Amino acid sequence: MEQIRKYLESIAHISDEDWEFFTSKLVRNVVVKKEVFLKLHEIENHISFIESGIVRLFIPKENDERDITFGFSFENQFISAYDSFLTRKPSLYQLQALTKTSMLSISYNDLQEVYKKTQIGNLIGRLTAERLFLIKSKREQNLLNLTAEERYLKLFKERPQLIKVMPLKYISSYIGVTAQALSRIRKRIS
Repeated sequence: MEQIRKYLESIAHISDEDWEFFTSKLVRNVVVKKEVFLKLHEIENHISFIESGIVRLFIPKENDERDITFGFSFENQFISAYDSFLTRKPSLYQLQALTKTSMLSISYNDLQEVYKKTQIGNLIGRLTAERLFLIKSKREQNLLNLTAEERYLKLFKERPQLIKVMPLKYISSYIGVTAQALSRIRKRIS
């Protein structure tokens, strides 16, 4: 719980009363490596704070090799199929733990109660919305402005630990190239 408090307090002060109410609504979940914990067409019912681990956001295809990875979330970040969470409609993508992942989660209904009774709830809602918007915007800009090689290099400059834990098929999908093209990029820059 201290990890999430430290993260939130780096942005704004949280009263002890708000903190107690908020944390009474949090549930710790540990997801095993490779587990899909939000499936296609399920309604997202949680916003979660990643204490440890890596989560992949992806659109599944009939052939696993064609899945489209469009995002990753890491330790000290919020994760949610936020569009589904907000609209209460089925998700068009899935969430999968790429490593053993520990998260603190709050349900939609509990967050609505936190919004009504505390100031911290609005902060969490805003932070989640801003983070997810920035991820989406950054990905779109990278796809439009950078070459595949530049996207690959940028990803590993920002997250060097990824190469150790992430299958190359997810990386190639994320940067928008085939596995073969990624292999050629890697040979060229080695």
